[in-house]
Amino acid sequence: MPDIYRQYVDIAKQLEKGYHDVQDMEFTVERGKLWILQTRNGKRTAKAAIKIAVDMYREGIITKEEAINQVDPYSVYQVLLPCFNPDKVKHSHKVSKGVNASPGAAVGKIVFDTEEAARRGEAGEKVILVRIETCPDDIHGMAVSQGVLTLRGGATSHAAVVAKGMGKPCVSGCEDLIIDLAKETITCSDGTVFHKDDIISLDGGTGEVMEGAIEMVQAGLDEDFETFFSWVDEIKELHVEANADTPKDIENAKKFGAEGVGLCRTEHMFMDPDRLPWVQKMIIAGTTEARKEALSHLLPMQYSDFYSMFKALGDKPLTVRLLDPPLHEFLPSKIELVEKVATKKALGQNYSEDEKLLEIVENLSESNPMMGLRGCRLGLTYPEINEMQVRAIFEACCDLTKEGHHIQPWIMIPLIGHINELKTAKATLVSVAEQVMNEKGIRVDYKFGTMIEIPRAALTAKEVATEAEFFSYGTNDLTQMTFGYSRDDAEGKFLKNYVEQKILPTNPFVTLDVNGVGRLIEMSINEGKEVNSSLVGGICGEHGGDPDSVKYAHKIGLNYVSCSPFRIPQAKLAAAQAAIASPRKQLASV
Repeated sequence: MPDIYRQYVDIAKQLEKGYHDVQDMEFTVERGKLWILQTRNGKRTAKAAIKIAVDMYREGIITKEEAINQVDPYSVYQVLLPCFNPDKVKHSHKVSKGVNASPGAAVGKIVFDTEEAARRGEAGEKVILVRIETCPDDIHGMAVSQGVLTLRGGATSHAAVVAKGMGKPCVSGCEDLIIDLAKETITCSDGTVFHKDDIISLDGGTGEVMEGAIEMVQAGLDEDFETFFSWVDEIKELHVEANADTPKDIENAKKFGAEGVGLCRTEHMFMDPDRLPWVQKMIIAGTTEARKEALSHLLPMQYSDFYSMFKALGDKPLTVRLLDPPLHEFLPSKIELVEKVATKKALGQNYSEDEKLLEIVENLSESNPMMGLRGCRLGLTYPEINEMQVRAIFEACCDLTKEGHHIQPWIMIPLIGHINELKTAKATLVSVAEQVMNEKGIRVDYKFGTMIEIPRAALTAKEVATEAEFFSYGTNDLTQMTFGYSRDDAEGKFLKNYVEQKILPTNPFVTLDVNGVGRLIEMSINEGKEVNSSLVGGICGEHGGDPDSVKYAHKIGLNYVSCSPFRIPQAKLAAAQAAIASPRKQLASV
């Protein structure tokens, strides 16, 4: 039926041009006559969506703006990370569902011990690290695992944040699983028992945990992807930066088009096995002099960190957050030490050093460490810690400037709640920066700013902006503090039910709560700019990679968002869609 075929092709082209989208058509031929029964926009994968958008623009059917609006930013990660074959997932044995904390797919053998995971992963074995929850001690094991599964925590827990930065799949908050570390088993709610070395599959995009090895589809970028995102870069107005803690993170970030580093967490640098002993000596030091002695050994290591990172990034801004977490995170756990002391006592061995360390851990113990001695409070209590970090930053930047590099250091003082905290810390640290530049005979353009993550800091933005050159919104903690939800507990305990029962429209740790947390951000950036017109504002919590949150950041006039390297493309696409919907005036330069 060549005539009917030509007629069908002609109608198909008309429909595609009319609807400005690829069509899924139903038709029949009856008694030699063509009947079009139905047409609708065709379903597609993210990779297909990008190809269709590029092809239709090249054919003159749609504009660049229409092409950009055709692709769902939430689906873009599918192009960047491996995923499971959907047909195989349908028939898999799903044993648990937790929080989809970091996208991607992973298959590997269950390993419960971090050191074992690190050893086997480095040897090339595919392992899944399973923990009750992770802490900075686990980073080296996470780095070489295929994926991470935790029983506690949510979308902004330690496991989630670190896994996203590494591009590793992570499922957290699987509280229906029972873990027995002594027997090295996991018992599922349906009675299935997994032992060490059993194979499981994790889908970090859906939060599903499946038995056995599910077939994976590997990711890959192509020419259509590059073309499409060149249009995105033309149209978006919001800068998209990366959360990056190592030169490798920066290389990943640059690959995906990062326009700077909006958050470098320095605590991750301290967990290296060569450094941890000096960090611990610094913590247990009884005097300022002893602390400074330990820090003098960390100074060249920090210098090396910052030199490598600033050099890798080039002329884009790199925002360094000064040491933030409670000090106990760098020490062995209280339970481990109690067991060690008891064991040595029973065996008649010398336990004095372990007992001394246990006493220090007990002294550092807090009822609520996330609201205790951390952030700027830590830097004000032990100023020599931040002084060492700032000296390392400026020595590295001065040396790179001498070598001909243009460097932009932004120093972030975390967790301030009162202007006097910022004023006191900044005065000391600016003095150190100026001292280093005088010693080196080099001037470096720099900014000092703060992380707005406590509601009081947002409410007193007019005061804070007199001292800060930028506001970096730590939306993970700001959400926690505003709602009064513990981000490590809420998602596993009740947030899923809240969303299912429509008590909350979405998980506020995944998509920004614009009516509450968002209002604090909008109010504070506007009031801050009233007293400091050059004030720069951005989001550096994981909301910086969530498309709806990115669109809100554009709407309220922020300058940038910062997110994990693998979320940069979806953040950029959301920023471009926001610019198409609502172009805005020129903002203070980043």
